[in-house]
Amino acid sequence: MIIHLETASDPRVSDYHSLTDVQLRKTREPAEGLYIAESPKVVRRALAAGHRPRSFFLAEKRLPEIADVLEAHPDIPAYVGTGAMLEEITGINLHRGAMAAMHRPAPLEIPSLLAAARRVAVLEDISDHTNIGAIFRSAAALGIDAVLISPRCGDPLYRRSIRVSMGAVFQVPWARLPEGPAGFRLLHEAGFTTAALALLPDSLTIHELAARNEEKLALILGSEGYGLSTETLAAANHSVMIPMYAGVDSLNVAAASAVAFFATDPRTSKSMSAAAHE
Repeated sequence: MIIHLETASDPRVSDYHSLTDVQLRKTREPAEGLYIAESPKVVRRALAAGHRPRSFFLAEKRLPEIADVLEAHPDIPAYVGTGAMLEEITGINLHRGAMAAMHRPAPLEIPSLLAAARRVAVLEDISDHTNIGAIFRSAAALGIDAVLISPRCGDPLYRRSIRVSMGAVFQVPWARLPEGPAGFRLLHEAGFTTAALALLPDSLTIHELAARNEEKLALILGSEGYGLSTETLAAANHSVMIPMYAGVDSLNVAAASAVAFFATDPRTSKSMSAAAHE
């Protein structure tokens, strides 16, 4: 159902207002049960994941590119306007030309999520949505079965997280942990060995952890500024470090996640072990 906008103040496009106001959107979107998918590719991936659209929002010139999507959802309003009008509504230059307001999926139950997983990532208080999106993309690419996030962690379904992940946040199942030590109890009761990435004197190297080939492994990554809390470090079974060269003390959390995911992938461990014996 294509609707041509005549004014930026049209109340029907309120889902798209003030997309650059991060604090407002972080509060509003979960409360209203929505998120914004940005770009034709990400919109398609959200729909392929089974998520339901509330509306579409696009520039006139993008209509041919996304016509099949609109035809598949004839009862969903598709608001069309000029680039200048769309920018006035959203606060951004809609250079990708298409967005969708999507219904948030129902939260997943952590016990059932863990029952089907062998390797999970746990994100503690990571606030940068670019890092969250990059971690999800690495998780999808490198065989992580699920991601758990702390109560104060940023939103994987925030627009920037989705965009950076290239839609991987729709592919990797995730859930938000309860406050306090209950999250570790859930992991340990499900049989997971917990490994916290931290530069401590007694830390295992990531190679030593990989060599253990744990049946179920949870890799815990901390916030950009402060790392992991002392409570988390005390509760984890191991602390783990990535060896560095040239005086560099650490990696960005998104880069560290990719290294850790790759190193502990059972396929990587087997291939490396086979190569060592050739």
